[in-house]
Amino acid sequence: MSPTIYSIVISSLTTGTIITMTSHHWLLAWIGLEMNTLAIVPTISTKHHPRSTEAAMKYFLTQAAASAMILFSSTTNAWATGTWDITQMTTPMSNTILTIALAMKLGLVPLHFWLPEVLQGATLLTAMIITTWQKLAPMALIYMTINNLSPMILFSMALLSSMVGGWSGMNQTQTRKIMAYSSIAHLGWMMVIASIATNILTMTLLIYLTMTTTMFSSLILSKSKTIQDTMTTWTTSPTLTITMMMVLLSLGGLPPLTGFLPKWLILEELTTQNLTPLTTMMALSSLLSLFFYLRLSYSTTLTLSPNTTQTKHKWRFKTTKTTLPLSLITPISLFLMPIMPTITT
Repeated sequence: MSPTIYSIVISSLTTGTIITMTSHHWLLAWIGLEMNTLAIVPTISTKHHPRSTEAAMKYFLTQAAASAMILFSSTTNAWATGTWDITQMTTPMSNTILTIALAMKLGLVPLHFWLPEVLQGATLLTAMIITTWQKLAPMALIYMTINNLSPMILFSMALLSSMVGGWSGMNQTQTRKIMAYSSIAHLGWMMVIASIATNILTMTLLIYLTMTTTMFSSLILSKSKTIQDTMTTWTTSPTLTITMMMVLLSLGGLPPLTGFLPKWLILEELTTQNLTPLTTMMALSSLLSLFFYLRLSYSTTLTLSPNTTQTKHKWRFKTTKTTLPLSLITPISLFLMPIMPTITT
């Protein structure tokens, strides 16, 4: 992709998200979502491979259908109430359609099937954009309409997302699919608290974006597309290997890492709201996610010594072409690495 086209795509992504986040009219919000979709589709299909083309088509059809449902729900609400204001969604049918559309935009269960396939067909950089930046616009709409969305639908989707994300991630060997199911599980935690405490939702979203960006940056630097690739990361940068291990443990919510803080606060708030069965199910589902995070972190650190490697002995060969860039960019990932102890007030 030429620098001119790349700059146009990046500016369109940024502009579309900003338009959606700052608009109070449904048509402007829909225009921002469409700009986002049309900008990311050529980015997915840059490899000119059948798998990337298929991923781009799946992403386009899914996002177009979700945008059409959002437009339909806003039109139905405007027909009934006479207003296009985003915060004035008072029609029950419009709210239900909007909830389903936003769930499809984000990739919540049971509308999640497109996310692992799209990420598997895209590059690691594009997958990072889809799992981080592309979540901001739908989350902004959820923020603005959360008072009108059905809590029971959100709770059901949240519990299913947390369980399916953890259960399906255990069976994967591709790092992009593992990160896709990790995104689904984390979105479930965000949705379960969305209608109760938006401040905890904001904190959870920020921590998720930081950890996911750090993990994808580490995967991009080490060029790790499978679990087997992560087993030889130490040959190019041992520091990067430790970074990946710590970020994976933080993603799993292992105390005292930062990823434990949002889950702790969410479970505490759900208990305060007398939602004990939901709290128990969410806590148990987090164990599923923690299992495959521990498995991936174990395979990453299994080869910290050349005598324990289970793959080709990369340590016997020189890596002069990649050592310098890794040594320069690794501190950036370390700066983003969320390993600070959790502090509550």
